[in-house]
Amino acid sequence: MSDNTNPTQPVQPEADQYSVEDVIDQTTDKSYSQGQLVLRRFLRHKAAMVALITLILIIILAFTSIGYGPIPGWWDKDYLTTSTVQNGGAPTLSLWPFQIGEHPFGQDTIGKDYFAMVMRGTQVSLFIAFTVGIIATFLGTAIGAIAGYYRGITESLLMRVTDLFIIIPALVLAAVFGRTFGSNVPMLAVMLGVISWTGLARLVRGEVLSLREREFVAAARAIGTPSPTIIRRHVLPNALGTIVVNATLLISSAILTETAISFLGFGVRAPDTSLGLLIQTYQNALTTRPWLFWWPGIFILGIALCVNFIGDGLRDAFDPRQSMD
Repeated sequence: MSDNTNPTQPVQPEADQYSVEDVIDQTTDKSYSQGQLVLRRFLRHKAAMVALITLILIIILAFTSIGYGPIPGWWDKDYLTTSTVQNGGAPTLSLWPFQIGEHPFGQDTIGKDYFAMVMRGTQVSLFIAFTVGIIATFLGTAIGAIAGYYRGITESLLMRVTDLFIIIPALVLAAVFGRTFGSNVPMLAVMLGVISWTGLARLVRGEVLSLREREFVAAARAIGTPSPTIIRRHVLPNALGTIVVNATLLISSAILTETAISFLGFGVRAPDTSLGLLIQTYQNALTTRPWLFWWPGIFILGIALCVNFIGDGLRDAFDPRQSMD
């Protein structure tokens, strides 16, 4: 019986045998690390890239327009100075024909430039959101990793503390902290971060419980590697996808939490301002001067959507099974 296969002819792989990255690697003779593959997948996620660019533009606009601290901005008005109300405080921004005018977002009831006020509110809301995200991610990762790796009484103690934070409504705690620290924005952000870590801690604990039984962790223990080193160098890097994706969700949630407590009157207080406080202050102007309500609302919505889309992109990037079409 003869064999019809030509030994000199290369065997073609099936179409679904390799991922897109594998095909590219074979045709270009390049090898990529896991981090490079994650970056490539993220850069190919169109919605995430649009959201990232939009978020960067919002941050640049907010912090360069009116400046920050001692650093001056290019906008010639600030959020505290009053002036004569012009044309009923209506916005001077026009798309056709395009013109910015003296007060593109309009003026409030006492003549403050609303563009400067919205930019300051965006600065404060972004500062709170990212501070909460960083603190909550650090606490949630540390507590979840320690509980999942050491098990026993350590896990029981840390998880009961987590349950205690969970059963107390987060909005109630946020309102209490807002009433106490509302005039101190950095302290308010820290306190909100302290109560926002519980969900991430549970997710990280679950990941670590799975990873601690893997062969590479057992091998590290067998050669006498200290437990903190195993957690830092072997366990957490393999749980990075879960941590990063949920960190973006924490940032988005922090924006909405700050907005909620400021809207209820328990958050940032005058003379400083935030996007939530602007909505709360001018909520009754929705029918008569809607620009006082819509501008901060648009920025809240834009920031929250951008962060969520970035989180979606990171989720797909860390999961090679996701389609990248």
